[in-house]
Amino acid sequence: MAGGIFIGEDGPDERGARPSNNAPDALQLGRQNPDGSPDYHGWPDRFGFLPSSQAVFNPIGGTSDDLCVRNPTPPPSCTPDSLANILKLDVPIADVLAFPPQPITSPLAIEGADSSFTGVDFVPDAFVTGPVRPGAALYSLEGDFGFSPPNATSPAPEIGHEVKLINFNQLPDTPLSLQIQNFARNTTGDQAFIAPNTNGFNRPTNLRFGPDGCAYVADYGAVRDQGEDTHVVGTGNGSLVQIPGTGVVWKICPM
Repeated sequence: MAGGIFIGEDGPDERGARPSNNAPDALQLGRQNPDGSPDYHGWPDRFGFLPSSQAVFNPIGGTSDDLCVRNPTPPPSCTPDSLANILKLDVPIADVLAFPPQPITSPLAIEGADSSFTGVDFVPDAFVTGPVRPGAALYSLEGDFGFSPPNATSPAPEIGHEVKLINFNQLPDTPLSLQIQNFARNTTGDQAFIAPNTNGFNRPTNLRFGPDGCAYVADYGAVRDQGEDTHVVGTGNGSLVQIPGTGVVWKICPM
Protein backbone atom coordinates (compact mmCIF):
# COMPACT_ATOMS: atom_id res chain seq x y z
CA MET A 1 0.00 0.00 0.00
CA ALA A 2 2.96 2.31 0.58
CA GLY A 3 3.12 5.10 -1.96
CA GLY A 4 -0.38 4.46 -3.32
CA ILE A 5 -3.84 5.91 -2.86
CA PHE A 6 -6.56 3.58 -1.60
CA ILE A 7 -10.05 4.56 -2.77
CA GLY A 8 -13.57 3.27 -3.21
CA GLU A 9 -15.03 3.89 -6.68
CA ASP A 10 -18.77 4.43 -6.99
CA GLY A 11 -19.64 2.80 -10.32
CA PRO A 12 -22.06 4.00 -13.01
CA ASP A 13 -25.84 3.78 -12.77
CA GLU A 14 -28.83 3.40 -15.08
CA ARG A 15 -29.24 7.13 -15.71
CA GLY A 16 -28.13 9.88 -18.05
CA ALA A 17 -26.88 9.61 -21.61
CA ARG A 18 -24.87 6.39 -21.10
CA PRO A 19 -27.04 4.30 -18.78
CA SER A 20 -25.83 0.97 -17.45
CA ASN A 21 -27.14 -1.77 -15.23
CA ASN A 22 -25.34 -4.11 -12.79
CA ALA A 23 -22.06 -2.16 -12.90
CA PRO A 24 -20.12 -2.96 -9.71
CA ASP A 25 -18.44 -0.56 -7.34
CA ALA A 26 -14.73 -1.18 -6.82
CA LEU A 27 -11.84 -0.87 -4.38
CA GLN A 28 -8.87 0.58 -6.22
CA LEU A 29 -5.20 1.04 -5.37
CA GLY A 30 -3.83 3.92 -7.44
CA ARG A 31 -0.08 4.15 -8.01
CA GLN A 32 2.38 6.02 -10.18
CA ASN A 33 4.04 4.44 -13.19
CA PRO A 34 7.86 4.48 -13.29
CA ASP A 35 7.74 7.65 -15.42
CA GLY A 36 5.68 9.45 -12.79
CA SER A 37 2.35 9.29 -14.63
CA PRO A 38 -0.69 7.80 -12.84
CA ASP A 39 -1.73 4.25 -13.58
CA TYR A 40 -4.96 3.70 -15.50
CA HIS A 41 -7.98 1.79 -14.17
CA GLY A 42 -10.09 1.56 -17.32
CA TRP A 43 -12.66 4.33 -16.95
CA PRO A 44 -14.96 4.92 -18.81
CA ASP A 45 -14.84 1.67 -20.80
CA ARG A 46 -14.19 -0.82 -18.01
CA PHE A 47 -16.66 -1.52 -15.19
CA GLY A 48 -14.81 -3.43 -12.50
CA PHE A 49 -12.92 -6.21 -14.28
CA LEU A 50 -15.05 -6.27 -17.45
CA PRO A 51 -15.46 -4.13 -20.58
CA SER A 52 -18.55 -1.91 -20.41
CA SER A 53 -19.83 -3.50 -23.65
CA GLN A 54 -20.52 -6.81 -21.87
CA ALA A 55 -24.21 -7.75 -22.00
CA VAL A 56 -24.43 -7.94 -18.19
CA PHE A 57 -24.22 -4.12 -18.13
CA ASN A 58 -26.89 -3.43 -20.78
CA PRO A 59 -29.52 -0.91 -19.66
CA ILE A 60 -33.02 -2.23 -19.15
CA GLY A 61 -34.84 1.11 -19.41
CA GLY A 62 -34.66 3.11 -16.20
CA THR A 63 -36.79 6.15 -15.49
CA SER A 64 -33.63 8.28 -15.18
CA ASP A 65 -32.31 7.37 -18.66
CA ASP A 66 -32.11 10.44 -20.92
CA LEU A 67 -34.20 8.68 -23.58
CA CYS A 68 -36.94 7.63 -21.17
CA VAL A 69 -40.34 9.24 -21.44
CA ARG A 70 -41.96 8.50 -18.09
CA ASN A 71 -45.19 6.57 -18.05
CA PRO A 72 -47.55 8.66 -15.90
CA THR A 73 -49.15 5.62 -14.25
CA PRO A 74 -47.32 4.00 -11.32
CA PRO A 75 -45.09 2.17 -10.79
CA PRO A 76 -42.53 4.42 -12.54
CA SER A 77 -41.58 3.13 -16.00
CA CYS A 78 -40.72 4.24 -19.53
CA THR A 79 -43.37 4.34 -22.22
CA PRO A 80 -43.13 1.41 -24.67
CA ASP A 81 -41.82 3.66 -27.47
CA SER A 82 -39.09 5.21 -25.35
CA LEU A 83 -38.09 1.82 -23.92
CA ALA A 84 -37.70 0.50 -27.47
CA ASN A 85 -35.54 3.50 -28.27
CA ILE A 86 -33.28 2.85 -25.27
CA LEU A 87 -32.84 -0.81 -26.20
CA LYS A 88 -32.09 0.17 -29.79
CA LEU A 89 -29.66 3.06 -29.23
CA ASP A 90 -27.99 2.25 -25.88
CA VAL A 91 -27.49 -1.53 -26.22
CA PRO A 92 -24.71 -2.55 -26.20
CA ILE A 93 -22.98 0.24 -24.29
CA ALA A 94 -20.56 1.81 -26.76
CA ASP A 95 -16.92 2.48 -25.91
CA VAL A 96 -15.91 6.10 -25.38
CA LEU A 97 -12.21 5.63 -26.18
CA ALA A 98 -10.81 4.13 -29.36
CA PHE A 99 -8.29 2.18 -27.27
CA PRO A 100 -6.94 2.23 -23.68
CA PRO A 101 -4.21 4.87 -23.21
CA GLN A 102 -2.07 2.36 -21.27
CA PRO A 103 -2.36 -1.11 -19.72
CA ILE A 104 -5.39 -1.37 -17.43
CA THR A 105 -4.93 -1.90 -13.68
CA SER A 106 -7.69 -4.10 -12.30
CA PRO A 107 -9.40 -3.26 -8.99
CA LEU A 108 -8.37 -4.90 -5.75
CA ALA A 109 -11.95 -6.02 -5.10
CA ILE A 110 -15.49 -5.26 -6.20
CA GLU A 111 -18.73 -4.58 -4.35
CA GLY A 112 -22.32 -5.02 -5.45
CA ALA A 113 -23.92 -2.71 -7.98
CA ASP A 114 -25.24 0.50 -6.39
CA SER A 115 -23.67 -0.27 -3.01
CA SER A 116 -22.11 3.22 -3.27
CA PHE A 117 -18.69 3.67 -1.68
CA THR A 118 -18.60 6.89 0.32
CA GLY A 119 -15.72 6.79 2.83
CA VAL A 120 -12.67 4.77 3.80
CA ASP A 121 -10.08 5.14 6.57
CA PHE A 122 -7.31 3.03 8.09
CA VAL A 123 -7.77 1.96 11.69
CA PRO A 124 -5.46 3.31 14.42
CA ASP A 125 -3.71 0.95 16.81
CA ALA A 126 -6.28 1.75 19.51
CA PHE A 127 -9.01 0.23 17.34
CA VAL A 128 -7.23 -3.11 16.84
CA THR A 129 -9.20 -5.76 18.67
CA GLY A 130 -11.21 -8.89 17.85
CA PRO A 131 -11.51 -9.27 14.05
CA VAL A 132 -9.77 -5.93 13.40
CA ARG A 133 -6.10 -6.57 12.65
CA PRO A 134 -3.20 -4.07 12.48
CA GLY A 135 -3.25 -2.07 9.25
CA ALA A 136 -6.93 -2.80 8.59
CA ALA A 137 -9.39 -0.33 7.05
CA LEU A 138 -13.09 0.39 7.43
CA TYR A 139 -15.26 1.64 4.57
CA SER A 140 -18.84 2.88 4.39
CA LEU A 141 -21.48 2.02 1.80
CA GLU A 142 -24.33 4.48 1.34
CA GLY A 143 -26.62 2.11 -0.53
CA ASP A 144 -28.57 2.49 -3.75
CA PHE A 145 -31.00 5.21 -4.86
CA GLY A 146 -33.31 3.09 -6.98
CA PHE A 147 -31.80 3.84 -10.41
CA SER A 148 -31.57 0.07 -11.00
CA PRO A 149 -33.38 -2.93 -9.49
CA PRO A 150 -32.32 -3.93 -5.94
CA ASN A 151 -28.89 -5.56 -5.65
CA ALA A 152 -30.19 -8.41 -3.48
CA THR A 153 -33.21 -10.70 -3.51
CA SER A 154 -35.64 -10.43 -0.59
CA PRO A 155 -35.52 -11.45 2.24
CA ALA A 156 -31.77 -10.85 2.05
CA PRO A 157 -30.91 -7.19 2.81
CA GLU A 158 -29.60 -5.04 -0.03
CA ILE A 159 -25.86 -4.38 -0.14
CA GLY A 160 -25.21 -0.96 1.34
CA HIS A 161 -26.34 1.02 4.40
CA GLU A 162 -23.36 -0.44 6.25
CA VAL A 163 -19.69 -0.37 7.25
CA LYS A 164 -17.32 -3.14 6.20
CA LEU A 165 -13.91 -4.25 7.44
CA ILE A 166 -10.84 -5.02 5.31
CA ASN A 167 -7.88 -6.91 6.73
CA PHE A 168 -4.71 -7.10 4.63
CA ASN A 169 -2.13 -9.84 4.58
CA GLN A 170 0.92 -8.97 6.66
CA LEU A 171 3.43 -11.40 5.16
CA PRO A 172 6.56 -9.81 3.65
CA ASP A 173 7.37 -10.35 -0.04
CA THR A 174 3.90 -11.66 -0.84
CA PRO A 175 1.25 -10.24 -3.20
CA LEU A 176 -1.27 -7.90 -1.61
CA SER A 177 -4.44 -9.74 -0.58
CA LEU A 178 -7.61 -8.65 1.19
CA GLN A 179 -10.13 -10.23 3.51
CA ILE A 180 -13.46 -8.33 3.57
CA GLN A 181 -16.22 -8.94 6.09
CA ASN A 182 -19.32 -7.24 7.49
CA PHE A 183 -18.61 -4.93 10.41
CA ALA A 184 -21.74 -2.87 11.17
CA ARG A 185 -24.91 -2.94 9.10
CA ASN A 186 -28.62 -2.18 9.10
CA THR A 187 -30.91 -5.10 8.29
CA THR A 188 -34.22 -3.57 9.36
CA GLY A 189 -36.83 -2.28 6.95
CA ASP A 190 -36.48 -0.24 3.78
CA GLN A 191 -33.60 2.13 4.45
CA ALA A 192 -34.70 4.52 1.70
CA PHE A 193 -37.64 5.48 3.85
CA ILE A 194 -38.72 5.57 7.47
CA ALA A 195 -39.83 2.10 8.52
CA PRO A 196 -40.54 0.48 11.89
CA ASN A 197 -37.43 -0.17 13.97
CA THR A 198 -35.17 1.91 11.73
CA ASN A 199 -32.48 2.27 14.37
CA GLY A 200 -29.37 1.63 12.31
CA PHE A 201 -27.53 3.10 9.36
CA ASN A 202 -29.60 4.79 6.66
CA ARG A 203 -27.10 6.48 4.30
CA PRO A 204 -23.57 6.46 5.82
CA THR A 205 -21.73 9.02 3.68
CA ASN A 206 -18.30 9.27 5.31
CA LEU A 207 -16.11 7.54 7.88
CA ARG A 208 -13.12 8.95 9.76
CA PHE A 209 -11.20 7.97 12.89
CA GLY A 210 -10.89 10.60 15.60
CA PRO A 211 -8.00 11.32 18.01
CA ASP A 212 -9.78 9.17 20.61
CA GLY A 213 -9.34 6.06 18.44
CA CYS A 214 -13.06 5.78 17.65
CA ALA A 215 -14.67 5.69 14.20
CA TYR A 216 -17.11 8.50 13.37
CA VAL A 217 -19.66 7.75 10.65
CA ALA A 218 -21.65 10.62 9.13
CA ASP A 219 -25.11 9.34 8.17
CA TYR A 220 -27.14 11.46 5.75
CA GLY A 221 -30.35 9.83 6.93
CA ALA A 222 -33.30 8.30 5.13
CA VAL A 223 -34.31 9.59 1.70
CA ARG A 224 -36.99 8.98 -0.87
CA ASP A 225 -35.39 7.08 -3.73
CA GLN A 226 -36.18 6.55 -7.42
CA GLY A 227 -37.43 2.99 -7.15
CA GLU A 228 -40.88 1.44 -7.35
CA ASP A 229 -41.10 1.69 -3.56
CA THR A 230 -40.18 5.37 -3.66
CA HIS A 231 -42.89 6.44 -1.18
CA VAL A 232 -43.04 9.88 -2.80
CA VAL A 233 -46.44 11.29 -1.85
CA GLY A 234 -47.81 14.53 -3.27
CA THR A 235 -46.48 16.98 -5.83
CA GLY A 236 -44.31 18.75 -3.27
CA ASN A 237 -42.29 15.64 -2.43
CA GLY A 238 -39.58 14.91 -4.96
CA SER A 239 -37.29 11.90 -5.03
CA LEU A 240 -33.79 11.95 -3.50
CA VAL A 241 -35.06 14.27 -0.77
CA GLN A 242 -33.57 13.80 2.70
CA ILE A 243 -36.21 13.22 5.37
CA PRO A 244 -35.78 15.72 8.24
CA GLY A 245 -34.79 14.35 11.61
CA THR A 246 -33.05 11.22 10.30
CA GLY A 247 -29.42 12.35 9.86
CA VAL A 248 -26.97 11.41 12.61
CA VAL A 249 -23.26 10.93 13.41
CA TRP A 250 -22.47 7.46 14.71
CA LYS A 251 -19.55 6.82 17.07
CA ILE A 252 -18.02 3.32 17.07
CA CYS A 253 -15.40 2.55 19.73
CA PRO A 254 -13.57 -0.70 20.61
CA MET A 255 -14.78 -2.47 23.73
